[in-house]
Amino acid sequence: MKISNLKVVYLLGVLASFSTACSVQNNVVKTPSTKNPTKPANNTNPPKVNPAATNPATGTAASTEDNFRTNLPEIKREFRGAWIASVANINWPSRNDLTVEQQKAEAISMLDMLKDNNFNAAIFQIRPSADALYTSNIEPWSYFLTGETGTAPSPNYDPLQFWIEEAHKRGLELHVWLNPYRAHHTNGGAVNKLSMVNKLSDIVVRLKNGMYWFDPANPKTQGHVSNIVKDIVKRYDIDAIHFDDYFYPYATYNKGADFPDNASWNAYVSSGGTLSRADWRRDNVNKFVERIYKEIHAEKNNVRFGISPFGIWKPGYPAGIVGSSQYDELYADAKLWLNKGWVDYFSPQLYWPIDSKGQSFEALLSWWQSENTMNRHLWPGLNTVEIKVSDRPTEIKNQIDISRNILKNDAGEIHWSIAGLTRNPNMLPALKSGPYNEKALVPKSPWIKAAPLQTPTLFIADNGSFVQTSWSTKNAADVFLWVLFTQYNGVWQTEIVTLDTLSKDIPKSKDGKKLNAVAIKAVDRLGNESDYTARRIK
Repeated sequence: MKISNLKVVYLLGVLASFSTACSVQNNVVKTPSTKNPTKPANNTNPPKVNPAATNPATGTAASTEDNFRTNLPEIKREFRGAWIASVANINWPSRNDLTVEQQKAEAISMLDMLKDNNFNAAIFQIRPSADALYTSNIEPWSYFLTGETGTAPSPNYDPLQFWIEEAHKRGLELHVWLNPYRAHHTNGGAVNKLSMVNKLSDIVVRLKNGMYWFDPANPKTQGHVSNIVKDIVKRYDIDAIHFDDYFYPYATYNKGADFPDNASWNAYVSSGGTLSRADWRRDNVNKFVERIYKEIHAEKNNVRFGISPFGIWKPGYPAGIVGSSQYDELYADAKLWLNKGWVDYFSPQLYWPIDSKGQSFEALLSWWQSENTMNRHLWPGLNTVEIKVSDRPTEIKNQIDISRNILKNDAGEIHWSIAGLTRNPNMLPALKSGPYNEKALVPKSPWIKAAPLQTPTLFIADNGSFVQTSWSTKNAADVFLWVLFTQYNGVWQTEIVTLDTLSKDIPKSKDGKKLNAVAIKAVDRLGNESDYTARRIK
């Protein structure tokens, strides 16, 4: 993430505001060396200082007594996301005739709600049906944004850029959700000349329910979607690309008839292909998923790839599970993708109650965990909107408890959808007073290599009943969050703060307890932590 000039000015201003005199004793843990520290002015007998603790804005250095090492508490980790759907105006924007200011206000309200209730990610749908809720030279503006395919918002702005900036301001990850194969939705207005249905008519088929679908087996389809993904990853500061469960369409979309891909199937057979039609369809989707995963990381290694497949791979897996088969109906061999590690996180849609006879939540999640041979993130999707139980908040809380028990230190979940958090007035209070009662970092992704973060520098100044604290680091562009530790009467407390937070007044006493120490560390886009700097307060 690039730090704007305003942020740099702000940082320098904060540091410059600190007093050169400090009655608090500062003890530094670990800081990078500085070859030419600035000497204090007008002082013939300056105190011994750690040069790396010098304030770069003023040249003021903090005095030290010794290096202070301590055992800081572990930072709580759990992925907590919510889907925000744009298709059919399910979540955002709530209507396709809102003004730009109304659109922005709705987005900010949703992001504030997630932040205030200790979520850490939003999964935002930016391509519901071969269209764009972002500035694109490849596909047209979405009907769901402006009421007409290809019509830009007025005044023009980039909704995706807005969502990224506002999410990151609040310490939230922004995952962008694309539907890879849907070309036009029945709720998407008239098909006009700017629609991809017309622009790519040679690779689009019409289903019996009125939807249009790209042929997943056509190489041109795969190339088109690949170009879209690479374009988004290259131009936007996103945290992840996310696919949902729509690969080949559900059978009901074509009223039970087979998917109309005769042209590409006949071409495959004529070229000497030997797979069955079902295996051939799955093979094309498999190759596509692997390709997208590799291309994302080739473009930006820190951008993750997540897929949220239908919750059942096949009936009978595990024993007793009944229902639709994504393997046979959607031609999605999602188990293979997880086995091969072609995802960074995997969110099977486990939308059934815990006590469901044929679709046990716990049994399905345990089975998917047993198939997670590459140890990728496994964060189930929860049906927070409409799961069929009498007490939905309690059911969702219990599902989170089960997930934590199964997934241990790599726990997490995604709520379908953000509307489910507000439709039931008891949902958010139940989550915030229960499993989400404190903030959490997302789990690390150790299979993704990242450059180590430098240790932050910590500045302390006495400010009456407060300790004025600020921090900085040389590689600020790699920082996503800060973790601030404060110790009162020997007990450490942890606070996750946003990137823009560069200082804090910390009370010297709280609830009758005395402040003993302060520490700071940085966290990068993949959840990796820097070493820390700590100071004793005497």
